[in-house]
Amino acid sequence: MKRQMLQSVMACLLGIAGMSVSAQNQVAAPMKDVNQVTDLTLDSLNKANTVRPVAGSSRKGDNPVLFLVGNSTMRTGTLGNGNNGQWGWGYFAHEYFDENKITVENHALGGTSSRTFYTKLWKDVLKGVRKGDWVIIELGHNDNGPYDSGRARASIPGIGKDTLNVTIKETGEKETVYTYGEYMRRFIRETKAKGAHPILFSLTPRNAWEDADSTIITRVNKTFGLWAKQVAKKEHVPFIDLNEISARKFEKFGKEKVKTMFYLDRIHTSTFGARVNAASAAEGIRACKGLELAKYLKPVEKDTVTGASRKEGCPVLFTVGDSTVRNQDEDPDGQWGWGSVIAELFDLDRITVENCAKAGRSARTYLEEGRWEKVYNALQPGDFVLIQFGHNDAGDIHTGKARAELPGAGDESKVFLMEATKQYNVVYTFGWYLRKFIMDAKEKGAIPVVLSHTPRNMWDNGKIQSNASSFGKWTREAAERAGAYFIDLNKITGDKLQKLGYEKGLKEVMPYFCKDHTHTSLKGARLNAKSIAEGLQHTDCALKEYLK
Repeated sequence: MKRQMLQSVMACLLGIAGMSVSAQNQVAAPMKDVNQVTDLTLDSLNKANTVRPVAGSSRKGDNPVLFLVGNSTMRTGTLGNGNNGQWGWGYFAHEYFDENKITVENHALGGTSSRTFYTKLWKDVLKGVRKGDWVIIELGHNDNGPYDSGRARASIPGIGKDTLNVTIKETGEKETVYTYGEYMRRFIRETKAKGAHPILFSLTPRNAWEDADSTIITRVNKTFGLWAKQVAKKEHVPFIDLNEISARKFEKFGKEKVKTMFYLDRIHTSTFGARVNAASAAEGIRACKGLELAKYLKPVEKDTVTGASRKEGCPVLFTVGDSTVRNQDEDPDGQWGWGSVIAELFDLDRITVENCAKAGRSARTYLEEGRWEKVYNALQPGDFVLIQFGHNDAGDIHTGKARAELPGAGDESKVFLMEATKQYNVVYTFGWYLRKFIMDAKEKGAIPVVLSHTPRNMWDNGKIQSNASSFGKWTREAAERAGAYFIDLNKITGDKLQKLGYEKGLKEVMPYFCKDHTHTSLKGARLNAKSIAEGLQHTDCALKEYLK
């Protein structure tokens, strides 16, 4: 009898076990890891915690705090400071908010999924959340791979109530795994329990296209984007489709420019891509009907200067460069740039000219300071851009004036720690920056014309120095690679000065310069402007049709 009872009990236990296995077998397989990159893992959590903010520590008085919850697309690298050349959009998010009214805390950590962030980090973040605060949640990139081994970070696909009991193979730790939607619900409900306001975001877009010939960025609107939207609707919280907002921008950029949005792989953004996503986040918040978080955003700044010369039906010619393009340009006996006199050569009834150059700038610093962005935003189809750099593009990269680029026109790049700012910066080749200007201009429907830099009053054995083997060469290569017009200004003006110096003596060359061997006088500026016009005449560029 006892044996029969024991057999019956064992049979029941086996049946229960079988039922458990069967139930687990019904759980959907984890999502495939499409990113295939090595990012931060929880093994480096202790190191990462040394630079992570204490939740709520940024709070000013009774002002609310905006907490950012996410992965490496929001805060990349162990230290989150760009020392790997990658940046998350959370690093720049605070720039869009009035920090006298609200502070932004980036609590994201690379390598985390909805599951691992919830189990490893969320409790500490929640400790700092108060009534009236805001919490943005953008997770899903890492919700893939094995349930019970390796990083063990996968959530069950979907928004259902499915669960899976697992034992982590490497540690023996037991854990119940929930669906992606369930983790989102827990973030939402626990945030609401604190009297704070949760907002769900869809994932940042990857540099992934529908196919090799496609112009369409692959969306997440059938997986994580859809699930986040569904949960947000059921839980009555805002949903912002960050994936869609940024993807639309990427599609306008085109594939070549989108490559610059990422660094080292197809998911982690460069500073350019991170800033695009941060801007998209702010736009999504502003556009979300009834979302009170929008009142903490800074007003949108509008540039009313760049492009202000535009006449209806007429293009604008923008000049971009350094002090040889724009200098003091006031005193007839002082230093002048050709960009301030070239308008004399054009029919100003049909085209206007705006000199947007700035003394002391290299191609790199012109971009980093946001000067190019103003020109880019002002460009319209049919406009023209004359681009000339090279005088300030050698020397110190991360010390001193810190304005030089890597030599050449290739795709090389390197991360540097800037001495003055104590911030990391990715520096590219001289030609890379020129190609970016070219791509940006063409994207807006404008026509870029790239010039080698003006010659200096420097001579070797009776011959004026040429940049043909350095910046002139790299400028030409950048123009050819990006499909822009190229004018060898250095050679055209250099040949004129060479002839003048040879026939009449070097003293005859001096009036074309002012105070030094680089900066031109008004006479020299006009000579360079005429050389540009001559160079245009030997091209099929439409800009020449606007010359007098």
